[in-house]
Amino acid sequence: MRTATFTVFVALTLLLALRLGPSQADPPKPLPADVGPGRVAWFDITTTNLTKSKDFYGQLFGWKFTAVKGTDQAAEIVSDGTAIGTIRGADGAISGFNGVVYVQVTDIQASSKKASELGATVVPGFPFNLPDGIGAISLLQDPSGHPIGMYSRTPIPDAKAPSK
Repeated sequence: MRTATFTVFVALTLLLALRLGPSQADPPKPLPADVGPGRVAWFDITTTNLTKSKDFYGQLFGWKFTAVKGTDQAAEIVSDGTAIGTIRGADGAISGFNGVVYVQVTDIQASSKKASELGATVVPGFPFNLPDGIGAISLLQDPSGHPIGMYSRTPIPDAKAPSK
């Protein structure tokens, strides 16, 4: 069950990452904030009621929400004018494996390799470049099975972002 849930989570995360990229007509998207290696750079919140959750987090933290092109099941979370994460509708019930935190790293390939050497499982298809040269991400399960993401502001050399 845990593997199936994580597989669904990975598929949704990948789909959302692909949908976050702007269309060919849009101006280039700026790099996400440089928070420094080892600090949380991005996060996803999964919910069974997007409207209710946006209202809750908006009132609790003062967050604003920007629509994600191509879907009504996700919104970018904006705090003080800076995009900090994504809130998205769940595909089924919420479990302990929904939502993921992305920690900034300097070198996504080296960090993915190190995580693997330390007993993590790098999810197939990761790491990869994000659209428009805004960096690269990796997704893995730590040795106890918890999902964790990594983000680098530097794209992988000679790699392409997934096509839309």
